[in-house]
Amino acid sequence: MSDFLQRTLDGLLEAGPYALIGLGLTLSFGVLRRINLAFGATALLAAYVGSWLHVRWGMPALGVWLVVIVTTVAVGFYVEWVCFDNADQGTSSLRRQSQVGMDLRMDGRDATVMAASFALWMQLEQLAVNFQPNHLHPFPDLSSQANVQWGAVNFRPDRLSVFLITMALMACITLWLKRSRSGLSLRAVASDSTAAHLSGFDISRIRYAGTALSCALCGIASCAVLSMDGQVTPMFGMWVLLKGLTCALIGGLGSVRGVLGGAVLLGIAEAHAQSLWGALGRDATTWGLLLLALITQASHFPSLKSRFQGVQHG
Repeated sequence: MSDFLQRTLDGLLEAGPYALIGLGLTLSFGVLRRINLAFGATALLAAYVGSWLHVRWGMPALGVWLVVIVTTVAVGFYVEWVCFDNADQGTSSLRRQSQVGMDLRMDGRDATVMAASFALWMQLEQLAVNFQPNHLHPFPDLSSQANVQWGAVNFRPDRLSVFLITMALMACITLWLKRSRSGLSLRAVASDSTAAHLSGFDISRIRYAGTALSCALCGIASCAVLSMDGQVTPMFGMWVLLKGLTCALIGGLGSVRGVLGGAVLLGIAEAHAQSLWGALGRDATTWGLLLLALITQASHFPSLKSRFQGVQHG
C-alpha cells in the first residue's frame, strides 16, 4: 500500500510542469483556434540559448530563467507571425461569406496552417541542433537530492515547490480570465473574433498577448523541468509537445481545470506504469493516453473552439 501511495504522490508532483505546458497550449488554441505544432521546438530553442549563456558566460540561474522565458515568447511571436497572422486575416474575410462556403474553405486553411507550423517545428529544431551540436547541454541545476519524509511516503522539495507554483499560477490565470477586462477580451476573441472586433477589441493585439502568455507559461515550465534535470537534449522539444498536447486533449482544449485534471491523470498513470514496466511502459502509457484522447475527441474537435469559454464554468 505504501508503494502505491508513493507512486501516486510522485505522479501527482510530476503533474505540475505538465499542467503549465498544457495550459499554454490551451490558451494558444483558444486565441488562435489552431494547434501550434512548433510549440515544443520553441521551448527547445530557448532552452539551448539559456544553456549556451550559462556555459559560455557563466550566467546565473535567475538570468538563464529570464532569458529562456523571454526567448520563448520572442520565438512564439515569430511562429505566430509566420503561420497564423495571414491565415487569420484571410479567415476574417471568409466570415462574410455563406456558412457553407466558410466551412469548406476553413478546413483547407486549417490544414495548411498546421502544416506550416510543422515545417517551423523542423526549422526551429534544426536551428537549435546546429547552434549547439552536442547531445547533452548543461542547464543550471537547482534540484534537491534530499527527500522529505512524510509518514509512509517521501518527496523531493523541488518537485513540491514546482507543483505549488503551478497551482498558484493556474489560480491566478483563472481569476484573470474571469474577472479582468483583458481576460474578458481574450475570451471574447476566442469565442467570436468578428463580434469582438465589432465591439471595439483590438484583435491583433489580443492575439499576440495570448501568444505571449502561452509561451511564457511554456518557458516557466521548461525552466522548472530543466533545472531539476540539470541538462537539456534535442528530444526536449518533442517531450514538451507530447506532454502538453496529451494533457490538453485529455482535459479538453479550452478548460483550465480540465488541463489540470489531464496533467494529474497523465502524471499518476506514468508513475505507476514506470513502476510496473519501466521506462518503456511509461512512454507507451503517454502515447496510449494521447491516442485515446485523439480518438475520443476526434468527432468533437470542430466544437472545441467554443470550449475556451468554459473557464467561467470549469
